[in-house]
Amino acid sequence: MIATSEPGDSTPQNNYYIPTVIESDGRGERAFDIYSRLLKDRIIFIGTGIDDGVANSVIAQMLFLQMQDPKKDIHIYINSPGGSVTAGLAIYDTMQFLTCDVNTYCIGICASMGSVLLTAGTKG
Repeated sequence: MIATSEPGDSTPQNNYYIPTVIESDGRGERAFDIYSRLLKDRIIFIGTGIDDGVANSVIAQMLFLQMQDPKKDIHIYINSPGGSVTAGLAIYDTMQFLTCDVNTYCIGICASMGSVLLTAGTKG
């Protein structure tokens, strides 16, 4: 069941808590949602079915990391039952386009398009 904010509104709402990480440095403290903190370490997490929204987010993150440092590896952790072929192929094409290595890891399940993305990572 998808929770919605208004009757008749089909916009899905998150029914889970996204942890916050607090980091301290010489200038003070800074709070990050966990996904933003992982991105600082060049880690992308795909934990849902692949659709256009997921693809756009993952592609944007990969391109951002490529622009930051085209020689450092990107790590993608996948737990996905699959999803849209066109959305998945957009992620796949971007992975092949990047000059940095893209290491992929299966955590949980990688079925259908999730398995295609898993095998699209750098060999080794």
